[in-house]
Amino acid sequence: MVAMTNHRKRFAFTMIELIFAIVIIAISVMSLPMMAVVTQRGMENNIVQEAIFAASAELMGATSGYWDENSMQDINVSHLSRVINIGNDCNSTTNLRLGHINQPYHRRCLDNNETIAFNLQGGAVSDLNDAAHGSQSIFLNPTPTASGYKDDYNSTLSVSVSAADANVKDINVTVTNTAGKVVTILKAKSANIGEIDYYRRTF
Repeated sequence: MVAMTNHRKRFAFTMIELIFAIVIIAISVMSLPMMAVVTQRGMENNIVQEAIFAASAELMGATSGYWDENSMQDINVSHLSRVINIGNDCNSTTNLRLGHINQPYHRRCLDNNETIAFNLQGGAVSDLNDAAHGSQSIFLNPTPTASGYKDDYNSTLSVSVSAADANVKDINVTVTNTAGKVVTILKAKSANIGEIDYYRRTF
């Protein structure tokens, strides 16, 4: 007697596997564009963060300069940035004002009677106002290309005297994209406090 084997169940099970495989592959293929979009957005956010970090470095670089052109009027005497007597609160004899420490190498007022800040770009020394500039690209190669940056980020740095106190300057760095939309604004203040000298020892 010959035994007969029925293969229909095996064929049906294989068909179910095929259907599941087709569905899984279809879902994977459909999700690929979404994954690409998410990756692209992540890269774009990283570029925005780079632009913000670059603007922050630009802001710190601006505040590292001398406060004003007139702060350096006795540079040939002290070689240091001094306090401008804007509020007429400097002692003309000691060149000190309230808050100064009467010790060598500490902050002093100018040796002359200067009572106003220059507040303009240019001059003999590089000061805070010289750091101001109009809109300029943050990146070295800003031209949008298929393989490069998709957007251009520009920064604008402005320096102005504070409305609340003439001894303080406001520094603003504004970052915008190609469409002119503001991405972020970084602000800092710089005060008319001069600089200290350092004790030097020779060997």
